[in-house]
Amino acid sequence: MPPQLSVIGIQGIPEVRPGDDLAAQIIDAAQTQGTPVASGDVLVVTQKIVSKAEGRVISIEGVEASPLAVSITEGHRRDPRHTELILRESRRIVRMDRGVIISETYHGFNCANAGIDASNIPGEGTVALLPVDPDASARGIRQAIRDRAGADVAVIISDTFGRPWRSAAVNVAIGVAGINPLLSYVGQEDSHGNMMYTTVINVADELAATAELVTGKVLGVPVAIVRGYAYEPMEDASNQALIRDPDKDLFR
Repeated sequence: MPPQLSVIGIQGIPEVRPGDDLAAQIIDAAQTQGTPVASGDVLVVTQKIVSKAEGRVISIEGVEASPLAVSITEGHRRDPRHTELILRESRRIVRMDRGVIISETYHGFNCANAGIDASNIPGEGTVALLPVDPDASARGIRQAIRDRAGADVAVIISDTFGRPWRSAAVNVAIGVAGINPLLSYVGQEDSHGNMMYTTVINVADELAATAELVTGKVLGVPVAIVRGYAYEPMEDASNQALIRDPDKDLFR
């Protein structure tokens, strides 16, 4: 058989609230739609429901905007209190221009607005922050699914990031558990006998992007199963493997 994958969106997960058991909701919804979670699956869980379950949804009503946040926001449609949260969630500001803030989060991610946004969040004036530790979030979901469903899966927490030099955005992995997020071809020969010296593929990002094709942004499908990918298991997987070392970053 030629290589192939199945990508299955999990429907029927209710609106997630703080303290909800995501693993139980995923197991139940997958079972109900006739695609139960199975060992070897990669579960791609969108960041937004993780943030909701972990209480990382905040009302800007109680936020006091600093003078810096007010000055940055002047002339743009973002609420200064939203900008204040971006500043608080940022380790450093990479670039600001025309109302756009590219920042480095405390996780080490370089992204727009420290990953904070208001899409798919109920209520006026509420925004979602990134999970404090997306790897820990992924590990928790993975362990709970193993305990309750007896399925040994990999889990990826995904979010939507823009990319330098490329239009539009893609889903990437911000948290991983149970899977080596990188596939190295270094030291291998291609079909013509050429040695690979530098090629390493970010499979976690590729799986996250693949899952977005069925989860979408307005479909109400926050989790996907990627089935059939022969990933390398890794117990100590970390999103830090996906962040380029500063000394190798020619654009820092």
